[in-house]
Amino acid sequence: MVSERLKKSNWDNVLLAYEPVWAIGIGKVANHAQVQEVHTKLRKWLKDNVNAGVTASTRIILGGSVNGANCKELAAQLDNDGFLGGGASLKPNFIDIIKFATTKKN
Repeated sequence: MVSERLKKSNWDNVLLAYEPVWAIGIGKVANHAQVQEVHTKLRKWLKDNVNAGVTASTRIILGGSVNGANCKELAAQLDNDGFLGGGASLKPNFIDIIKFATTKKN
């Protein structure tokens, strides 16, 4: 049960970032279908427990082994609002992730 306080909270600056438990620290990433499934379920929960406006405005981003090789496919998902670049941000091809994120935004 969601509290009334949570429902009435200001959600304008909320961003949900997640990494699948099975992907933590092993270098594997969820495929685009798995990512979309999680985003759909998160948005449904927000709609059912908070409200439809929050569902539409809340940004959901994926962490977990996003890299230059897989970011294009993952960025193509309409419901993916970006990436949380952990270890990838320390590698030269991090620029590829930034480019796709910037392209999607425009």
